[in-house]
Amino acid sequence: MKLSWTLPAVNDIESIRDYIARDSDLYASSFIEKILYAVEKLENFPMIGRVIPEANNQDLRELLFQNYRIMYRIHHDTIQIIAVIRGSRDITKWPLKPWEIV
Repeated sequence: MKLSWTLPAVNDIESIRDYIARDSDLYASSFIEKILYAVEKLENFPMIGRVIPEANNQDLRELLFQNYRIMYRIHHDTIQIIAVIRGSRDITKWPLKPWEIV
């Protein structure tokens, strides 16, 4: 399978990096590298993530990485990363869910 990043997910990663970099550029780079490494595992093991509870759709899954939810969609031979958000955020109150934006 191949990986594909949506623009909202890329923006999420950039925002996370920028926020952490306020304290440490080195830690920000290291943290983003670890997220990217976790995502790369999906190429060989797309089902390792759990179904997103709020979505209840087998094709919408998420990897939990530290305090973040890496949300992705499985579509044919592609894994589409759709969002990287803090786990503490309550997406049930969002008018549009991350998988509805892309």
